[in-house]
Amino acid sequence: MLDILIGHLEQMAALAPTWGFALIFLFMTVESSFIPFPSEIVMIPAGFLAYRHELTTGHPVLDLVLACLCGLAGSLAGAYVNYALSAWLGEPFLRKFGKYFFLKPEALDRAEEVFNRYGDMTTFVCRLIPVIRQLISIPAGLSRMPLGRFTFFTGLGAGIWTVILGMIGWMFAHGAGSITYRELVYKGKTMANANLPWLIIGGVVFALLYMLVHKWVMKSGKPADPPAA
Repeated sequence: MLDILIGHLEQMAALAPTWGFALIFLFMTVESSFIPFPSEIVMIPAGFLAYRHELTTGHPVLDLVLACLCGLAGSLAGAYVNYALSAWLGEPFLRKFGKYFFLKPEALDRAEEVFNRYGDMTTFVCRLIPVIRQLISIPAGLSRMPLGRFTFFTGLGAGIWTVILGMIGWMFAHGAGSITYRELVYKGKTMANANLPWLIIGGVVFALLYMLVHKWVMKSGKPADPPAA
């Protein structure tokens, strides 16, 4: 399946100078929704093409920044789709008909278990974890997580992930001579997976620090009890 997708996107790479940013947004929207579509085959080549002056502006750093921003915007758009559909359709519908839309009951169970156990911070940490990164938006929608917090945590996690993949493509373009689209994706995906544990640990540490700071701020802002009569 992955090789088939790589083959189609390799053919579309010829459109990168004109439609590159629009294609990045489109495919990252699909990737972030309930449709199984790996982000590695989009953002790693985007970083590669940016370095080699083969994206729209022809300025490597600007193209990399714009590609990551389009990837982030697409990730948020796809997450909003999951959030809105989950809030609108409800859990009974998803459990009954989700299998017809690439949503297996066991995957939904896992996403709900993680979200219910660890709270809405999982919308940040889980954006760094393969497979569940798309599905974590579904229990967030089912629980009507505040949209502002959902946007912030989802955007933070998705932004980190798109930048990492874009930089992997950039590094391969800097160090590699001739390399095929398929080799680029597989080598980049291997590199990302090899460093994934450190990335998750960093995400968890950030989440814990955020919760501690938030708890301290709320505690310090709480009005003092009135003196006893």
